[in-house]
Amino acid sequence: MFGRLYWMLILAIFVSSPVFADRNDLALQEFRAAGAGSYIDASYGYAVFPSIGKVGLIIGGATGKGQVYQEGKAVGSATMTQVSLGFQFGGQVYKQIIFFEDVRAMREFTSGNFEFGGQIAAVALNSGVSAEVSTGGGGRTSVTAANGDITEVDSRGFVDGMAVFTLSQGGFMVEVSLGGQRFSYEPL
Repeated sequence: MFGRLYWMLILAIFVSSPVFADRNDLALQEFRAAGAGSYIDASYGYAVFPSIGKVGLIIGGATGKGQVYQEGKAVGSATMTQVSLGFQFGGQVYKQIIFFEDVRAMREFTSGNFEFGGQIAAVALNSGVSAEVSTGGGGRTSVTAANGDITEVDSRGFVDGMAVFTLSQGGFMVEVSLGGQRFSYEPL
């Protein structure tokens, strides 16, 4: 069992390598098609991770590499790592995008080493998602999660200036949390 998890983690690390530069563009297109296009257009910046691999059996780990954009232009690269302990088993690969509402939120993320606390939650998108952002500040966003639940969020879905969305690429994981995700940032 541990051998299988080991190879899944190795595969996840390989899949998340920056070999294919256009993977970021493809991931952005998929997020846009899933309904996050208004966030992409309205946010001050965002970090897109085209492939994050996560495995766990009591002890878990996740890793992925991505690109950071400010007003649509690449400004740096980021690496996400996560180690978790607790009830979990399985493995999955998913895409993740983090939107920055303003310069303060982006500065916090790009300060070098950033970590999500337990208060942040990701919205799992699927192809049936609809999200609309008001340019007048505030507004309500309706998002259909992967399980079919429709969620409405205020302030364009931002918590402490950030909004997080994920798209599953495959696999099965009993535990999914963002708490403990650490990010390192390198400017271009």
